[in-house]
Amino acid sequence: MADRATIVEKVREITERVGADKALEVVDVQLLGGGGTRVLRIFIDKPEGVTHADCEYITQNVGTILDVEDVIPGGRYTMEVSSPGVERKLAKPKEFERFVGHKVKIVLRQPVEDQKTWIGALRSFAEGIITLEPSPGRSVQFPLELVERANLKFEW
Repeated sequence: MADRATIVEKVREITERVGADKALEVVDVQLLGGGGTRVLRIFIDKPEGVTHADCEYITQNVGTILDVEDVIPGGRYTMEVSSPGVERKLAKPKEFERFVGHKVKIVLRQPVEDQKTWIGALRSFAEGIITLEPSPGRSVQFPLELVERANLKFEW
């Protein structure tokens, strides 16, 4: 029986293949729970935003392939497809590049300037280095490898 990481990777590959025609990017794939209460979550995005039709397209096409290829052994699971939301997770270099100028929250593995959590405007991302502006006129830099987690911060 395939392990969770192998299943998630296979689902990601299938979703990327299916979504390519519609310029949909796979942001994240999660397989949660166990037995008959498993939930497969697929988060998709595209520059102009995800529509309900995009989610339906992925649900129908990916769901059919998963069932035909028996990717998720044991049969029963619930599949949810959605956009990553306004406070989406940032992980890949291209996500940091895409959201330059946006407000972000970054939690580091080790402190920089005696601080592990930073909130500010993402000023640039180049050659693996993130430049953040926590307050006007002040900037801090750290390598992407130092980031434990990062997400967009929505401003009301």
